[in-house]
Amino acid sequence: MAKRVLVVEDNELNLKLFCDLLRAHGFEVEPVKDGREAVSRARAFAPDLVVMDIQMPHVTGDEIIRQMKADSQLRAIPIMAVTAYAGRDDEERIRAAGANAYVSKPIGLVRFMEEVRALAPTDAEKPQRDESPAA
Repeated sequence: MAKRVLVVEDNELNLKLFCDLLRAHGFEVEPVKDGREAVSRARAFAPDLVVMDIQMPHVTGDEIIRQMKADSQLRAIPIMAVTAYAGRDDEERIRAAGANAYVSKPIGLVRFMEEVRALAPTDAEKPQRDESPAA
């Protein structure tokens, strides 16, 4: 079964890029353009990962991350922050809000997918445990 990724991004081009890239790698994707809808859409979609833009109109990504981490239904879902903010203080603030990973724009596609796979590995990518009986 495909892993599910909620992509919260107000920029149309970035939203399309992230969604197309994730779909090309076998993920099921739910795009959200308005951050005010992110929490309710996350509850309905039940994603395995959230890709969160930080700088959006109406509500910031860090506010949404805090709301998700305070929600018992959503708090365990890993969140990858994607942002043009690139200062050390910005990363610390975003991680303090609850982001599990931080990727700065412009995004390198390989790095983006490495972070996605680290946070939401497919069954084939999960480390295999040795299940042979002990001698």
